[in-house]
Amino acid sequence: MDDHGPGTYAEFEAFVAGAAGRLLHVAVLLTAEPETEPAAARRLLADALARTYANWRRVRGDDPYDHTRRELCDAFARTGWRHHGGRGLLARLGPLERLVLVLRVYEGVAEEVTAAQLGLPVERVRVLCNRAVAAMRSRDVA
Repeated sequence: MDDHGPGTYAEFEAFVAGAAGRLLHVAVLLTAEPETEPAAARRLLADALARTYANWRRVRGDDPYDHTRRELCDAFARTGWRHHGGRGLLARLGPLERLVLVLRVYEGVAEEVTAAQLGLPVERVRVLCNRAVAAMRSRDVA
């Protein structure tokens, strides 16, 4: 039985049309690429969307955006070392600091949820976020 019939595909397409721009921005922040050349960010997002579509029947009843963002962040966490440096907005941060900052500040994910998703203690998430915010503020001052 095909769980991905025409109606399901249309639902997924509508989700992508509404969420892809914001999800791509999350990916760009994570990879620290310039928004004009986000090749790695596009690959991360495409992989996350493919995994979301593969689980669409289960995911669509929940929060598909949250699921896709988790997939995106999990993929980045596994490959973050590839994205060290860069020329984007958050390039001066290490991959884990970037990930925590994007989840906590840009996406507004609760500290406890971020900690659970990343497998870190809440206090570690707090420290990483504070360090990342301080680093970004010092950049603005310098």
